Amino acid sequence: VTNFTKPTDSAPSLITHDELCTLLHEFGHCLHAMLGEGRYESLGTTNVSTDFVELPSQIMENWAFEPEFLQSFAKHYKTGEVISTELIDKIVETKNYNAAYYQVRQLNFGILDMAWNDMDTMTNKDVLTFESDALKNVTLFPPVKGTCISTSFSHIFTGQYAAGYYSYKWSEVLEADAFSLFKEKGIFNPEVSESFRANILSRGNTEDPATMFRNFRGHDPQVGALLNKLGITSQNQ
Repeated sequence: VTNFTKPTDSAPSLITHDELCTLLHEFGHCLHAMLGEGRYESLGTTNVSTDFVELPSQIMENWAFEPEFLQSFAKHYKTGEVISTELIDKIVETKNYNAAYYQVRQLNFGILDMAWNDMDTMTNKDVLTFESDALKNVTLFPPVKGTCISTSFSHIFTGQYAAGYYSYKWSEVLEADAFSLFKEKGIFNPEVSESFRANILSRGNTEDPATMFRNFRGHDPQVGALLNKLGITSQNQ
């Protein structure tokens, strides 16, 4: 059923923090599937738009970095010592290391994807020239000679992300903004949890995603929550 770290002769199965994030992520998908109330398959949770389907899963990962959640169960398997707030802070700092550069890199991929899917079919540019022109305003470092992103960008040529790679980052904007309401009201707040169930999880594909998000959050998605979460800006910016 799962692929977590296996027990050994001398120790039980001790899942890593990364595995905990995976568990919570997939649990979010499970909740979305179980709580969906769409009458027909086309209106079910598996048929929501690509740039919305990861909201229920990615938002769950936030709890893996919350002391209130972790300290309710994360203990040393021999001594019973509860994970310290200091260690949790270091986990968060590690997650956010080089976050700004990573965001720009992901934006590069999204912009390049859109450029390929919006190109003039009569263009005579070679791949490297096309790629260079598409990314000239967002690339931080000059490209390494002999390398080419496009020729190994399998997501948009062999997968289902053609003109949709942006959805990875957009899903993060949605989940960060949505989770900020839990942070504001309490990560186990029953009223916020019920609103998330009623307005997001239960709706499946029966309503426009923008409307669902607005009904839960009270406003359109805002990028500020993601920047705060990643430590790129402060809570006051």
